[in-house]
Amino acid sequence: MADELDADHAPRRIAVSGATGLVGKALCDALRDRGDTACPIVRSSKGLPGEVLWDTDHHTFDAEALTACDSVVHLAGENIMGRWTEEKKKSVRDSRVDSTRALSETLARLDTGPRTLVCASAIGYYGDTGQTGARNESDPPGDDYLAEVCVQWEAATQPASQAGIRVVNLRIGIVLSADGGALAAMLPPFKLGLGGRVGAGTQWMSWIGLADMVRIILFAIDNETLRGPCNAVAPEPIQNTGFTKALGGVLGRPTCLPVPAFAPKLLYGREAAEALVLGSIRVVPDKLTEAGFTFEHSDLSDALRHELGR
Repeated sequence: MADELDADHAPRRIAVSGATGLVGKALCDALRDRGDTACPIVRSSKGLPGEVLWDTDHHTFDAEALTACDSVVHLAGENIMGRWTEEKKKSVRDSRVDSTRALSETLARLDTGPRTLVCASAIGYYGDTGQTGARNESDPPGDDYLAEVCVQWEAATQPASQAGIRVVNLRIGIVLSADGGALAAMLPPFKLGLGGRVGAGTQWMSWIGLADMVRIILFAIDNETLRGPCNAVAPEPIQNTGFTKALGGVLGRPTCLPVPAFAPKLLYGREAAEALVLGSIRVVPDKLTEAGFTFEHSDLSDALRHELGR
């Protein structure tokens, strides 16, 4: 990631929550590669350089440690996969909304410190878009559970933006990586030649390779003109059938065993399966494109080969 640096780039301190997660770990590595200091936001002290303590019981952050940082990237949130019991849904919502509000309020109270907050959101903001046209950042939210969470999640950053901090709400799509997430879960059956479309296969998938996801976050940190909602997805969403063929092609395996729609419903329950596996979310990154961001892997097969080392 060092090639993302401008010649006059001065090393900075970037606080990162979710630093041990799939995206957070890759981001911290990229920040260090380009000479910045990644300051992990941690729930208990691990003795890491620059760490920022986060008391999740009382929703407080170490304000003094944050004062020493230039920007904050907030990626933490409970894993949304699993059966959506009412308890699970509340936990998913609270882990995003409450932490974001507490962090934003802390930043708003600081006299000095971070002037940029890059906060995760999700393309679930748009709800199930079906087979209609692609959504961009100017489109309204959907009306389901995920959309409701995303609306509240983004609204929770308002204390920071009202205090003059530049806030970027990254509406993140399906992040592709062999190390975790949806792609890692798909690999075992696909490598055995047991992969296939899920359900009808017509559902749209808005994806982003991990490498480009990290580059987007770096761009959001660096680009002073970027603010507000921003779709973190590749320019070409694809239907599940096309995704299946692309993955099978990269792996050199057949993809002729479709997964019936009832299978994910049995695994995750109806509501979660329809939102996370069978639902259709067709999104494009208009704001990133207009801001001058260039994707390294805008073609799905190219992105898969990069992430799988093929």
